[in-house]
Amino acid sequence: MYDNAALNDDFAYAVLSAVTEIPEGKVATYGQIARLIGYPKNARLVAHVLSHADYYGDYPCHRVVNASGRLAPGWAAQATLLQAEGVVLRDATHVSLKLYRWKA
Repeated sequence: MYDNAALNDDFAYAVLSAVTEIPEGKVATYGQIARLIGYPKNARLVAHVLSHADYYGDYPCHRVVNASGRLAPGWAAQATLLQAEGVVLRDATHVSLKLYRWKA
């Protein structure tokens, strides 16, 4: 289901390590993180890890959005956290990837 990537601590820490590299005021996509850690077909698994990131500690998961710049559904604080970093939302649920995508 996940292209041979098991959801384990090594994978989770690879995801979270990549997330810590995203600069304040920038965003990355789940797919971008998946490509950076060597699992280009596992964007959904990246999203799953990030939805449980509090298990591992405090990470800037609010800086990760989907491929169209949409914020995570049901996480109202994400918009507030991004706006506090200077990210201007395109609408209530989207970030402009053209303006704010992290160039890793």
